[in-house]
Amino acid sequence: MRRLRACLGAAAAVTLAAAGTTALVASNASGATSALNNRWYAAAPYLMPLDNDPPDAAAIMDASGLKAFQLAFILAPNGGGCSPTWGGTASVSGDTAVQNVISTIRAKGGDVSVSIGGYGGTKLGQACADAASTAAAYQQVITKYGLHAIDFDLEEPEYENTAAVRNEIGAAKILQQNNPGLYVSVTTAGTADGTGWFGKQMLLEAKSQGFTPNNFSIMPFDGGFNGAASQTSALTNFNAILRSTFGWDEATAYAHEGFSGMNGRSDTGEYFSQADFQTVLDYATSHNMDRFTFWSLNRDRQCSPADNGGRTSGTCSSVAQNSWDFAKYSVKFAGATPPSTTPTPTPTPTPTPTPNSCKTAWSSGSVYTAGNEVSYNKHNWKAKWWTQNEVPGASEWGPWQDEGAC
Repeated sequence: MRRLRACLGAAAAVTLAAAGTTALVASNASGATSALNNRWYAAAPYLMPLDNDPPDAAAIMDASGLKAFQLAFILAPNGGGCSPTWGGTASVSGDTAVQNVISTIRAKGGDVSVSIGGYGGTKLGQACADAASTAAAYQQVITKYGLHAIDFDLEEPEYENTAAVRNEIGAAKILQQNNPGLYVSVTTAGTADGTGWFGKQMLLEAKSQGFTPNNFSIMPFDGGFNGAASQTSALTNFNAILRSTFGWDEATAYAHEGFSGMNGRSDTGEYFSQADFQTVLDYATSHNMDRFTFWSLNRDRQCSPADNGGRTSGTCSSVAQNSWDFAKYSVKFAGATPPSTTPTPTPTPTPTPTPNSCKTAWSSGSVYTAGNEVSYNKHNWKAKWWTQNEVPGASEWGPWQDEGAC
C-alpha cells in the first residue's frame, strides 16, 4: 500500500529504549482503558480507516459481534523521512481521523491493533537508519493510540531488503521489551511450501536476534492457491519450517503460527468463499494456532452490479455474501458467538450517477506523482505515489486509485 528527511537519531532512540518507554494507556488521548483478551487481537481483521471506502466500524461491531480491528498501514512519508504516517501521506502526529475511529471502537468495548508495512510503498525499516530509530518511530504510534497490539506486515518490496528486515525485526524486539504485554504479530507471504526464500530469511533473522513474537503468520493467497485445502496444506508446511528454524515441537510451532487470508476474489483471481474460511478456521482451532485474520473488512460486502463483481476490488469481495459474513469467522476464532441475524437496513434509492468527464489520457512514458489524475479504459485514476509505465488498474494494490467511470 505506501524518502530523505532525517530519522530520529539512534542516540535519541537508544535513550528512549533505556528509559523503558511504555504505552501508558491512562494518559493517551485515544481513551483506552484496558486491553482485550489477546485472542481478540489475534482475530482482528484488517481495516483501512482512510482508504477503500472505509465501512462504519460501529456498524460492523453491532452486526457481527466483532471487537477488534487491525488498522492498516503505517509507512514512512512519501516525501522521505523516519516518521510514521498512514499510507505514506497522513502524519500520525497530526492525526485526528484515525483517532476518532479508534475512540468510536473503544467506546463500544472494542480495541485496535495497528499494522505496519503491507504491499508496496516505503516502510520505516527502509527509511530509518537502524533498529533503534525504527522502533522510536513505531513507539510514537503505540504511545499516541495507547496500543496493546501491533502487526509487522513484512512483504514486497521490503522483505527482499536484508537491512530493512533487520531493522524491522530489531524494532519489534525493542518494542516488545519496552511495552510489557504488547501483542506482536509478524505477517509475511505464503507459498504452497509454507513461505518462500525471503520469508525463511526473515525467520532466520528473528532467530539470530533472539526475537519471538506472539506469532508468525503467512498469507496463503496470490500464489496459485485454490480454496481451503491448498491453504491448510501451506499452514502444515509452514509449521514444519517453524519447527526446523526454531527447534520447536509441533504444538509449540502451532502456538506461534497464524493465518491471514483474503476474502472473496484475490488479486490473482483465486476465490475463497465462506466455506473455505470455515474449513481453515476449523484447522486453526483444532491445531491451537495463535492467529486467524483476513484482508479485509473494506472488502467484506457484496459487490453491486456496477462494481463488476468479476474483478478484484478493494471495497467488495466479488462473491455472493451478506455484509460482514467473513468478520463472523474472526468472531468465532476469538471464542465469541456472532449474532444469528444481521439487521437489514431500509434501502434508500440510489440516484443514477452522472459520468465524470475524462482526464487526460494515461501515457506509458510519462512520470506521475501523488495526486496526478489520468483517464484509462473509460475510468479516471489518481496516482497514490510516484509511478511510470504502470498501467492503471493492472493491480488493485498498485499506484493507481480508481475514481470511477468517465
